[in-house]
Amino acid sequence: PAESLDQSDPTGVVAELSRIITLHPRTYNEARNVGENFRDGTPVIMNLSEMDDTDAKRLVDFAAGLVFATRGTIERITAKVFLLSPPNVSVAAEDKQRIVEGGFFNQS
Repeated sequence: PAESLDQSDPTGVVAELSRIITLHPRTYNEARNVGENFRDGTPVIMNLSEMDDTDAKRLVDFAAGLVFATRGTIERITAKVFLLSPPNVSVAAEDKQRIVEGGFFNQS
């Protein structure tokens, strides 16, 4: 059965690893892709390793505004990898560890 993200549920839901999208933006123009996935309630791993530092900083600023406005969270996983979690959606600690270990950046 598909996992439903009931936004009215105050306890929230733990996202399954398969529900997390990994994006590798190359330019700031791809900020919209990050924002749309996040807005749809999908946790987003934003891997900025293929961006120059100026654009990467702009995209982090955009993501920080996005999570602030929606009451979500942003976590730095490595120097250039961030996890954006929508409100009421959390990512399990063991899945975060897999992200840190780089185990599924290749699944884009």
